[in-house]
Amino acid sequence: MTPTPVAPADQLSRGPADARVVWLLLPAYNEAENLPPLLKRVGAAWQGLFPFHVVVVDDGSADDTASVALAAGRDGPVEVVRHPRNLGLPAAMRTGVQEVCRRASDEDVIVTMDADNSHPPELVPSMVARLQAGSDIVIASRFVQGGREEGVAWTRRLWSRGARIVFSVLFPIPGVRDYTTGFRAYRAAVLKALCAEYGERVIEAGAFSVMTELLLKARAHTSQVSEVPLVLRYDLKQGPSKMKLGKTLRDYGRLILRERRPRKGKTFPC
Repeated sequence: MTPTPVAPADQLSRGPADARVVWLLLPAYNEAENLPPLLKRVGAAWQGLFPFHVVVVDDGSADDTASVALAAGRDGPVEVVRHPRNLGLPAAMRTGVQEVCRRASDEDVIVTMDADNSHPPELVPSMVARLQAGSDIVIASRFVQGGREEGVAWTRRLWSRGARIVFSVLFPIPGVRDYTTGFRAYRAAVLKALCAEYGERVIEAGAFSVMTELLLKARAHTSQVSEVPLVLRYDLKQGPSKMKLGKTLRDYGRLILRERRPRKGKTFPC
């Protein structure tokens, strides 16, 4: 199913002329309540620091997600790409990654973040500084000194800590403690290399393992990954969580099986 751009065609066909643009990718489903405060925070925190561009992928929302994002775009560099119906987080991420990689230069930065206002955009300038200092990926981590979670259910806390242990043992990446967070900053060249290598299979996940999948696939294209402390604020999020634990566990199991299977002609250094 072809996603529908909701923005002037010339705006969608080219990227900003500035070097090192920060592209913010926000997959969104029924986030009409959360997007306005998040986009307001983005503008307040980033304006004047670096050129940036926000791409909201509206995954067939039943609420006013697209219209509130476009309304925010009247005051800043925000555009919307829409799925005609809800296809799930992996499809939204695939659409967003492919769209941004098509337009970004290798020197640009691509930031992925949840659209529910639980991730602090004020952290991004320090993440960009880490990339400028030599990192290829910077992860906003709950598991480094200064990181914590507020308003997160104990089941989610237990899951994220269990996943950290499993992936650290099976797929150790120097400098990485938080494998499942969706809040990251990438050198655009890294994600562009993944799109060139995998094409439509750049994301094969069926549910919320998509962010872990991207990190594991990116190992072959990175030399340094670093983390900054994240204070995850689920108490700021409006609406229920969209993650179903049983489906998520099955999806992560399939990811582990895929990544443990040797890939012909490819090596993945740890």
